[in-house]
Amino acid sequence: MVTAREGDMFQVNLKINFNINWGVPLFATSSPLLRLLVSLVVVAALSLPLSGAAASGSETCCSGLSPDVDAHPVAAKPPGPIQDNSFLVEEAYNQEFGVVQHISNFTRDFTSHSWIYTFTQEWPVPGLKHQLSCTVGAVNNTNFHRGSGVADSALNYRYQLIGSGETKLAVAPRLSLLAPTGSAAAGRGSGGYGLQINIPASVVINSKLVTHWNIGATVVRRAADDKGDRATATAYNLGQSFVWLAKPRLNFLLETVYAGVESVVAPGCTRLVHDLLVSPGVRWA
Repeated sequence: MVTAREGDMFQVNLKINFNINWGVPLFATSSPLLRLLVSLVVVAALSLPLSGAAASGSETCCSGLSPDVDAHPVAAKPPGPIQDNSFLVEEAYNQEFGVVQHISNFTRDFTSHSWIYTFTQEWPVPGLKHQLSCTVGAVNNTNFHRGSGVADSALNYRYQLIGSGETKLAVAPRLSLLAPTGSAAAGRGSGGYGLQINIPASVVINSKLVTHWNIGATVVRRAADDKGDRATATAYNLGQSFVWLAKPRLNFLLETVYAGVESVVAPGCTRLVHDLLVSPGVRWA
């Protein structure tokens, strides 16, 4: 929750999103490093910006700070459409000044019953051009039968390179530092520090259809498997989503996320594995 001053109007904004995702894996692997890195791609991408009106949560506006405010009230803007409308694909809209967003995301694999929960908090620094966010989480990798525990963490910086939530084209590259806070031996972490870059682009096709596109790469130095073997592991990710704005506060989505990730198989050796997820969804506010 933050405070912002706009003219003579003092605002207090609290924005909260809670997303539950499900999808159809078209092909996948049980590699713990893949699952974790794909999750972190989603996690860091789920620094979902909130442009315009709140998607969910509450907003309080306090006036009366001066006689002018009371005598000449500012006309309230009609609520705009949801803009942070993707779950799995990162959008190219940074947070506006005076808005901090809290995002919870829970993803469960219905085949393996593995799951990951993440919490992300975003801060404008101090406005639209620069944004910081941090992600923490918990994971249960059923391939290891070690129960649930802390997942790896991410510290993210995103730069609004082109446009904003008010333009037809927006681009906002992100750089993330990945920290090995999860246990590699239990299949909950990569075992090493890493860097990730992702380039999201958002394109407004018309008043009812928006698309989001992602391309990114990850490198983890001294990644580890459950036996403690280490190697440098790399990954790349692609994402695309179509969003149909059926109503200003109701969206239907079709998202596709692909990742190719190297997993450690022996000291100094990795194997490239793949994951493709197609996920329909609905969002309302």
